[in-house]
Amino acid sequence: MIKRLSVILLFFNSLNGNAGNENTGGAASSSALGGASVCVSNLWSVQNNQAGLANLKTMEFGIFSERRYLLQQLSNNSAAFAMPTKLGTFALNFSRFGYTHYNESKYGLAYAKAFGKNFSAGMQIDYLTMHLGDIYGNRSTFSIEAGIQANIVKGLSVGVHIYNPNRAKTATYNNERVPSIMRLGLKYDFSKKVFWSVETEKDIDHKAVFKSGVEYHIIKEFYIRGGFSTNPMVSSFGFGLELQKIKLDFYNSFHPQLGYTPGLSMNYKIK
Repeated sequence: MIKRLSVILLFFNSLNGNAGNENTGGAASSSALGGASVCVSNLWSVQNNQAGLANLKTMEFGIFSERRYLLQQLSNNSAAFAMPTKLGTFALNFSRFGYTHYNESKYGLAYAKAFGKNFSAGMQIDYLTMHLGDIYGNRSTFSIEAGIQANIVKGLSVGVHIYNPNRAKTATYNNERVPSIMRLGLKYDFSKKVFWSVETEKDIDHKAVFKSGVEYHIIKEFYIRGGFSTNPMVSSFGFGLELQKIKLDFYNSFHPQLGYTPGLSMNYKIK
């Protein structure tokens, strides 16, 4: 009980330092990599780096849910839909963090396009909301995010993503603004079955975070993943199961003071 109370107090105390609405990312696959996913291309690029959506071949829908530190009050849920066309890939996504008395939501409309085989770019318009209980009411604002991915040489790619470069404001009191976050990463494909991803994430108001993760595609239907992130040090592990149109991914991360965070996502390809 003391542990749970301390986590909640830590969470609400962090709200005094920023306006919330951090870009929490999504999907068990990227979380299992320690969050090192700015160079990864899949449906959940809609939250990690929209440029990765340009490589999708079919329509796809996905849902994701996690419970941070096993606390219902810190639940994070997401849904995403992407539709590739001849003009590029269009996508919608929604995410919600928190519980009844405090929650943050993000509604996103994304577009991505490939320019040849080695370069893609994408951007997204976000509508952000924050609910602060019956006393403080609701807040909302608009923000943008954008990214690029490029193949440098065979097997090596680079990704760049920026979230909220417009420094969207949520309240005039205390000049509360949505965090602005930049990510830079590299991904190296050792083979068609194994890749290693690393990246640095920098919130302009906080210290940089280093992330690293490895994915091993053991057989056609089964993946395993592992990774970590720093500041604070968090380790993660997960696996994926792909069965024709459906893909299931599970992960679990461990924070040395706050404990475990399990998560599960499901993707469905619409052919």
